This record gives sequence, structure tokens and C-alpha cells, in this order.
Amino acid sequence: MKPSRRLLVLLGTLAALALLQGTLHALHAPLADRLASLTGALLATLLLVALLDACWLWRLPSPTLQRQLPGTLPLGRWSDVQLTLHHSLAQACRVQLFDALPEGMDSQAMPQQVQLQAGRYSQFSYRLRPLRRGHFHFTSADLLLPSPLGLWLARRRLDCPGQVRVYPDFARLYGAELMAVDDWLSRLGVRQKPRRGLGLEFHQLREFRDGDSLRQIDWKATARKGTPIAREYQDERDQQILFLLDCGRRMHSRDDELAHFDHALNACLLLSYVALRQGDAVGLCSFASSTPRYIAPNKGNAQLGVLLNGVYDLHSSLLPADFNQAVEQVLLRQRRRALVVVISNLRDEDDEELLAAMRRLNRRHRVLLASLREPVLDRLRHKPVENLNDALGYCGALDYLNARASLHERLLAHGLPLLEATPQQLGPQLVSRYLEWKKAGVF
Repeated sequence: MKPSRRLLVLLGTLAALALLQGTLHALHAPLADRLASLTGALLATLLLVALLDACWLWRLPSPTLQRQLPGTLPLGRWSDVQLTLHHSLAQACRVQLFDALPEGMDSQAMPQQVQLQAGRYSQFSYRLRPLRRGHFHFTSADLLLPSPLGLWLARRRLDCPGQVRVYPDFARLYGAELMAVDDWLSRLGVRQKPRRGLGLEFHQLREFRDGDSLRQIDWKATARKGTPIAREYQDERDQQILFLLDCGRRMHSRDDELAHFDHALNACLLLSYVALRQGDAVGLCSFASSTPRYIAPNKGNAQLGVLLNGVYDLHSSLLPADFNQAVEQVLLRQRRRALVVVISNLRDEDDEELLAAMRRLNRRHRVLLASLREPVLDRLRHKPVENLNDALGYCGALDYLNARASLHERLLAHGLPLLEATPQQLGPQLVSRYLEWKKAGVF
């Protein structure tokens, strides 16, 4: 309980009267004694009223709070939270409410001033934005309740437990169900390259058309029908894709609101969505993580929900990336040949270990190395050099990029495909490479 502004103003007024009385008494004014009696009487009255008001406030029941939370929240997006206050107060009053948010949440319109009407309940809302993924628990809210005479404010703790899961911002992909996949991919900047040959899976027989290859003609069916009949092929389905996601300390880098790890995770989900729509099976395996995850490849739209539930609370750790151990886990768990997409931030110090591990993995699976490129390095390289610090930054960035380029050249020389992209462009470029390889039938 604490004094309100009204009580402080009244006490300040009495203090001013006491100061005035002291001044008059020093000047031997005839009103000094009368003003002293008046000030004492007012002070005694105020203390008595304040005491009664405090007792009255102490006996007032606390309102009850109900919080309506969505079951899931998208990372980095604003969402509305509804609050309802139920009370049994006999008169209207204005209260101040602050919802105790878990760490990692940002809010707007908090705290709120709420007008409570006698005999009614009050509904209001505020906006909430998660700053990181995971499972969050809400426990209580703090309410400042004024006394009936407005002289005191009591802090009441309103228990209102709740929980919510924060997922990667994947809502834009659900909206893609309303449009053709090709149109949606083109709006993302994905470009499909033409097929270099026929698909690997037979689809149906149909009449020969202009533009068909002579190799497509089914001569037995042509002889039976007496008209040219062609075989139609489609992209091979039921293939498997496994993401090998680095959760180590190198993924802590951040260029915008999201860390590189969150961009990498979004890229995995983006490619998973496209691959599942194409009929392929998708899974994920993490390494250098404090909580390792393995999701076996599977097909169907339900697999996207399995992936989301499996990685929504996955975070990067401070552990170093052990590529040998990661490859060992994949070889033990993934028996069938698959496209293994290794997502990391490759450094020049990974040279020997990375090369040996990827060559071992490449003997059984098709491997694609995806390396994140920090935009800050490009900014340093193109920044005008005006002083010593600029020169040091330029030379450091150039040396780092040259060492990384040398690593990339060695990987490519040993037949290991490599994709380097900024965090924002990783997802569309992964989809482009996947569609290109699927059209060409290379995995």
C-alpha cells in the first residue's frame, strides 16, 4: 500500500500552511496562533480519515482476472491478448493493471488505465510480440487498486496462469495454400530451371503431341492403338530430405531482429513446405545443441506440423560444431539414400575436419552444403576507407572472405556442392537448388 497523489497533495498543502504559520509566528503576527490551531486540526482530521480509508481499502476484495491467449504465437509478430476483469466493487473506480510478461516478450499499451463500473466486468486488450521462440508461462498480473476516498493505492497480485508456444513465423506459408505453388514461389524470387532430361518416374500414357521426343513413344501401345502413343513422366516422388542443422555458437550472429540460427530454421521450414508439396519426405537432425533433436523423414502435410512442434523451442548453444560426430549420427540413423542439407556458417578453420566428414557422408547420401554469409562483411568491404579504423576493418573483412573463399574452392574441387547465401536469401535459394536438382533427377 502506498499514498496516492491526492493524499500527497493534501499533505503538501498542510506543510505549506505549517510553513506559513511558522513565518507568521516569527514575525509576531496576531494570526499565527489561530493558524497553528487550524493546521493541527486539519492534520488530525486528515490522519483519521486516511486511517479509515486504509482500513476500508484493506477489506475490499481483489478483482479476478481472465487472460485469453492464443495457443501459438508467431515469432516477431504483434498479436492481441484479451483481458477481462471481474469485480464486486460498489462504486466506479479507475485502476492500473500491468500484466507480468515472461522474459523474451515485448508489449504495447502496458500498463493500462481501466475504468471499472459498479456491478459490471471490464474487457480490454493489449498487443504482444515474442522476441524469441519457445514455451512461455504467464503467472500473474499486478493491479493498483485505489481506496474508496482515493487516498491510498494497494498493489494486488492477481493470479492468472497461462502458457503459449512461440513458433517461427510461418503464417505466410499457410496463406500460400490459396494460390498455385509455382506462382507463390515466383513471388518469393525462386526461379525454376528447365529440365535437362526426362523425369525418373512413369506417370501415364497419352497421345503423342507436337514437341514430344521420339524416345517417349511407346511402340507396343502404338501398335495396338494404331496411333502414336507417348509415355509421360513426372518428377520422382517419395525421395527423402534430411536437414543437418548447426546449433552451435557460430549461429549466434545477428544482423537484424532474427539471429542467423532463426533464419536457418526458417529456411529449413520453407524448403520442407515445398518438398512435402512435391511428395517427398522431410526430416531434421541437429548437432552442437544442448538439446539434440532428430525427426525422422516422413511424407504428408502432417509432417510440417511435426517439424514445427519439434523445433519451435530449439535454440543455438555455445558448443563448437563437431561435423564428424554429426555425420556419424546421420549415418547411423539415415539408412536410405537421401539429400542431406547441411546448414552452417562455414569458417576457414573447418577445412580438414569438414572436408573429411562431408566426403564420408557423400559416399552414401547426396550432400548440399549451405553456408550463411554475413552481410556486415560486404558492408565493411564496400565502405569508403577514410581513417585507420576503416582500413583495419576493410583488411580484416577481405582477409576473412579470402580464407572462406579458399575453403569453398576446396569443397567444390572434391565434388561437394556448395550454396552460399545471406540469411535473408537462404530460404529461396535452397528452394531454387532443390527444384533444379529435382527437375534434373540428380538425387
